[in-house]
Amino acid sequence: MKGCVSGACQVQACGFTEFSGFGAAIEVHRAMGPGLLESIYEKCLMRELELRGVAVSTQVPVSILYKGLSVQDSLKVDMFVDSCLVIELKAVEQVLPIHKAQVFSYMKLLDAPLGLLLNFHATVLKRGIHRMILPGADMENVSF
Repeated sequence: MKGCVSGACQVQACGFTEFSGFGAAIEVHRAMGPGLLESIYEKCLMRELELRGVAVSTQVPVSILYKGLSVQDSLKVDMFVDSCLVIELKAVEQVLPIHKAQVFSYMKLLDAPLGLLLNFHATVLKRGIHRMILPGADMENVSF
């Protein structure tokens, strides 16, 4: 990006990625509506992000290291975008605090400054979007 200094480019790119994630999620919800399985929304959202030129990985294993113990295959994040944005998909009647805690845990373990918790069960997706910022993350240079 033009005019970026040191790590600011990566943070600005992450902000742009998050903005793309909002638009892509709204497009998927507009086309598919509420009431489907999370796995369907995941495939559709992955396709929508790909069409927008955003690099996305799905079902990414999250490693846990605890006092010399490495746990490899217990956790998988729904989507990891441009190595900076965690997207967790839900299709539930109500988002609970444990859902947000799950996203924060993924963000910490993957060192991702931004997270989106998307509840596709909402009749209007805008009400089902929860934007999350990792405490301590340098968000000063994020631009949309």
